[in-house]
Amino acid sequence: QVQLVESGGGLVQAGDSLRLSCAASGRTFSSYSMGWFRQAPGKEREFVATISRTGVVTYYTDSVKGRFTISRDNAKNTLYLQMNSLKPEDTAVYYCAAGDYSSDSRKYHYWGQGTQVTVSS
Repeated sequence: QVQLVESGGGLVQAGDSLRLSCAASGRTFSSYSMGWFRQAPGKEREFVATISRTGVVTYYTDSVKGRFTISRDNAKNTLYLQMNSLKPEDTAVYYCAAGDYSSDSRKYHYWGQGTQVTVSS
């Protein structure tokens, strides 16, 4: 079992930056690839980024490439999402998840409760 707790969300203006964190506890954090997903009001949950167990390999959805950076610190059992040049369309609840290296949410076994990110224009 892995427990995940996100933090770092908030209300920002377009062009600003935020860094989300996801603290993991329970079974070995480094045993899992990790992902970030988001869900905007009235829309389905969508993939944002994923990172391999060692942090060497990453993959992003096209809409965030060049703006967002996923990283992890296995010594601190923490996953990060650095979000730069935020846009109003980035507004959503952001979730971290633990599982397989994939953009498919069905490959993830453990989920956090989510943190709200709101970007005003």
